[in-house]
Amino acid sequence: MSNFFFDRAYAARTADETRAFRDAWAATFDTEAAAAGYATPVRCAAALARFSHASTVLDFGCGTGLSGAALKQAGFACIDGADLSPDMLARAADKQIYRSLTQLDSEPHISGGYDAIAAVDIIGSSAAPMAVFDRLLRALNRGGKLVFSLDDRALADPVSISGMNEWLDCGAARLLFVEYGDHLPELQVKANVYVIEKA
Repeated sequence: MSNFFFDRAYAARTADETRAFRDAWAATFDTEAAAAGYATPVRCAAALARFSHASTVLDFGCGTGLSGAALKQAGFACIDGADLSPDMLARAADKQIYRSLTQLDSEPHISGGYDAIAAVDIIGSSAAPMAVFDRLLRALNRGGKLVFSLDDRALADPVSISGMNEWLDCGAARLLFVEYGDHLPELQVKANVYVIEKA
């Protein structure tokens, strides 16, 4: 299996470069993810379903829709998607999962009013730096749940954890769930899945 795009996924780049990279990856992403045993979407969806029965979920960084498909399978019926890449959004639209799909700007505005947000394999990478974590939590209603993942490379960066801990330490959010497990098993990469509740 070629893991060319996975190998390059963490390269530092601007938002415009990230958009171009994700556009180039769109045509082969689902195939490469399947070959790598991509487990995180299903893990995140199952974790969110344990703690939330939100009527609408924002799938932030939805990519080609694999995370949306997992959320739907977990019982969430109304899902909005958002991503930087128009080519990935086109692939997501083909899956006919989402109520709406939004192309994000380089400094994404995230509409509020959600009781649940999923950010599957997106926070802590070059696609969405940890600053986006704050925006996602601010977009949640009080008591809303955020499910997200950090893979081995993100976990090795102290910044990835410090942003979350700032919210937890001041009581603005609480950690409901964390579990370390498969991410890309064929590439021997694991990830933590977290569920955070906004206070």
